[in-house]
Amino acid sequence: MKHGPACGIGVSREYRAMSVVILTVSEDEADIRLDRYFRRHYPHLTQGALQKLCRTGQIRVEGKRVEASTRLQPGQSVRVPPIPKAVKPAPDTPRQLDERLVREIKGMVLYQDKQVIVLNKPAGLAVQGGPGITKHVDMMLDGLRAEADDPRPRLVHRIDRDTSGLLLLARTPGVAAKLAEAFRGRDVKKTYWAVVVGRPDPLAGEIDQPLARLGAGANAIMVAADRKDEDAQYARSTYEVVDAAARKFSWLALSPLTGRTHQLRVHCESLGTPILGDPKYGGATAHVDGFKDQLHLHARELDMPHPAGGRLVVTAELPPHMRETFRALGFTPGSTPKPVRRGG
Repeated sequence: MKHGPACGIGVSREYRAMSVVILTVSEDEADIRLDRYFRRHYPHLTQGALQKLCRTGQIRVEGKRVEASTRLQPGQSVRVPPIPKAVKPAPDTPRQLDERLVREIKGMVLYQDKQVIVLNKPAGLAVQGGPGITKHVDMMLDGLRAEADDPRPRLVHRIDRDTSGLLLLARTPGVAAKLAEAFRGRDVKKTYWAVVVGRPDPLAGEIDQPLARLGAGANAIMVAADRKDEDAQYARSTYEVVDAAARKFSWLALSPLTGRTHQLRVHCESLGTPILGDPKYGGATAHVDGFKDQLHLHARELDMPHPAGGRLVVTAELPPHMRETFRALGFTPGSTPKPVRRGG
């Protein structure tokens, strides 16, 4: 019997016995459902075909019959019967990046370990590509591989192109799945800082305002929607005035409780206090002479469950245009704490 290469995090070992394949579940694949495990290793296999292979006992875990919903644990053996056209995906070949892009993406790193990377994304840099976008974070991620054969880091969530601040990456597919589940379960606490035009009343509260998409493509915007609108998306945020310059400008701490596109920007507009410099929302009110005409919205803090246990808290320094505005308005942000992981 011929054994394959030793496995590392995120890579299953395999050996072949005749036409049957035996896979060994890796540490990175802990607690993954069997159907998702097969989707990762044999993406062409349909859910119906997988369930049939389970019912007939052709797929087994540790020699036992299983269901598609069975949770797998590291070190378990998975018997894979002959699957027509079961071609393993091609190796994830690193993209050759210009050295300037490598330095740029590495310069954004605030925290990294074996499971996660946290970036401080500058304002104006898109997270992913699209019409007219030739440079974005996603195209630069190969520059964060520690070794050429390491998995390519994966985006866990998104922030707007014009928004600066914290962006979370997973080093492996398994970690990405765990973090995505944490985001869906609202176990991740996100705090944004914004400078808005005006002062909201009351000074703190919750915004429960459904949103709907208007238009399509790059010109699409989100608008406040009636709850009875069939296209309305449930959207909630909290806000608190940290400081104010009379009634002209306010520094808000915002937390999105749902994850809708442009949610905080529309919610601030719905308060009657649009975010300073917003190119899409707030109209002329959002643009004030004497201040940088850039969106003043910053993903300041992430407080999240770490995949290896405990919680990780990371804080991002304000971008230059917001530091300048803070100084002009007399707002004092204080020092930026270093990343800390508690417990685990």
